[in-house]
Amino acid sequence: MNKITRAIGLALFALLVMSAAAMAADPTPPPPAGDGKWVNLFNGKDLDGWIPKIRGYVAGEDPLKTFRVEDGVIKVGYENYGGKFGDRFGHLFYKTPYGRYRLRLEYRFTGDQCSGGPGWAYRNSGIMCHGQSPESMTKDQDFPVSIEVQLLGGNGKDERSTMNLCTPGTNVVIDGKLFTPHCVNSRSKTFHGDQWVKAEVEFLGSGKVRHWVNGELVFEYEQPQLDPNDGNAKPLIKDGKLLLEKGTFSLQSESHPCEFRNIEIMEIP
Repeated sequence: MNKITRAIGLALFALLVMSAAAMAADPTPPPPAGDGKWVNLFNGKDLDGWIPKIRGYVAGEDPLKTFRVEDGVIKVGYENYGGKFGDRFGHLFYKTPYGRYRLRLEYRFTGDQCSGGPGWAYRNSGIMCHGQSPESMTKDQDFPVSIEVQLLGGNGKDERSTMNLCTPGTNVVIDGKLFTPHCVNSRSKTFHGDQWVKAEVEFLGSGKVRHWVNGELVFEYEQPQLDPNDGNAKPLIKDGKLLLEKGTFSLQSESHPCEFRNIEIMEIP
């Protein structure tokens, strides 16, 4: 091999290494296997296909109109709460459970928190995934047993990540170890003000789970499962099976007004 040929070979090798490194650092979600297509779950006009479950009421009842559609978005508001939140945590469930899918939407926080809401609920909402059905929740149950993709907004000065993980009635495996604490932060940026934020999650049955914010991968874990020590989860355990292969997803109401739009899902073969 002469010097020119050797130099060309080294240059090509360097380009390949640089290309591989760039691909590894690319935060853009890769396309799923198969010919999956995005399906819109919100028609922008009404809540057809969605089921509210508010603490203190049975599934399907939302007399205070916590969830409604205005200006083409789903709004979560507390104008009819009489000025006091009263621990009336709510969730808006989509009617169909899913197992292997990618879900994406946009969210933002608006206005002031409802009086009486807990301090931790300031600019706080969530996407509850792989969850129980709204009908299986007790009347006074706060949160569905689920994997919560926590949505948070900043206060204008302090750092506060979003797309975190919380586990009401569940556990997951992180870095090969069973994770039993309730919440853990992602590595996302902080989003202050009323800006729209793009959230995307991927669930592969009882396998891998990934969170993205504005196209940036911020969290990974696996093996979503029921917590056998949780009172709400125990009735859902069948034949000792803990791993969650599928479930509902719902949008959360935790006392701070927020909005959702462009809600789409892609099933993964």
